Amino acid sequence: MSTPRRLSEDIAAPAPSFSFEFFPPKTDAGERALWTAIRQLETLRPTFVSVTYGAGGSTRDRTVRITERIATETTLRPMGHLTCVGQTRDELRNVLGQYAAAGVRNIMALRGDPVGGPGAPWTPHPGGLDHGDELVALVSGLGSFCIGAAAYPKGHREAPDLDADADVVVAKARAGAEFVVTDFFFLAEDYFSLVDRVRARGCDIPVVPGIMPITNLAQIKRMAELSGHPVPASVVSRLEPWADDADGLRSEGTLVATELCDALLEGGAPGLHFYTLNRSSATRHIYESLAVARV
Repeated sequence: MSTPRRLSEDIAAPAPSFSFEFFPPKTDAGERALWTAIRQLETLRPTFVSVTYGAGGSTRDRTVRITERIATETTLRPMGHLTCVGQTRDELRNVLGQYAAAGVRNIMALRGDPVGGPGAPWTPHPGGLDHGDELVALVSGLGSFCIGAAAYPKGHREAPDLDADADVVVAKARAGAEFVVTDFFFLAEDYFSLVDRVRARGCDIPVVPGIMPITNLAQIKRMAELSGHPVPASVVSRLEPWADDADGLRSEGTLVATELCDALLEGGAPGLHFYTLNRSSATRHIYESLAVARV
């Protein structure tokens, strides 16, 4: 019996990878909507899908449960999220055990946002871990998980500068991460500059760009502010004329994202990771537009 390919092998393969990320809903109705999106996107046969933790690790149990269901009830390859927030080393090992028992073999290892949200002071949990590379090392020492980690094209909001931020990516690779997925961004040059900084340090880890389809301008502006980096003026100027036209905004926002994806793939990005916001239509439209362009 042949050994299944590791996720990192599929990401590094010549054909681009495509993956989708969901967030854990807070209500049963929200969870039903999530499963509708999952089933609709399942037909696209993505390379993997993932479910995030809520702010400050607030939805850990629901995240683990949904990820387990994806592993056992769908044809999708799930990636389990894991953060340092609010957990001791033993608790982290316990979550990894839950993932492993459900057949989840891929882990996204993140430090996570502080309990007070992005921008709040970070305080490690007593008996826990302080940095993302420490979590990568812990996961790496507990079996054969394929580990992904985070990267930031514009720099993490706590990084003193972009060079120090690139050093963190390299540290995660040395600790055992096999690929990184970036935070969302809007300009292709920000992604390629990050890749150049990482490569200049002798690190060849695959860097998968994270894409946020724009369907609501106010929401995207808010999320960008939380990340510490506003939406570029060139993007805002394209979207603001549609501020009072939901359909027009969705159409233009989808076009902006599609153009970004085309530029990334043409420039050599190994794939695309879509932050779906638990909605399938915009992501499907972008994906199908790219599929047509590749024919």
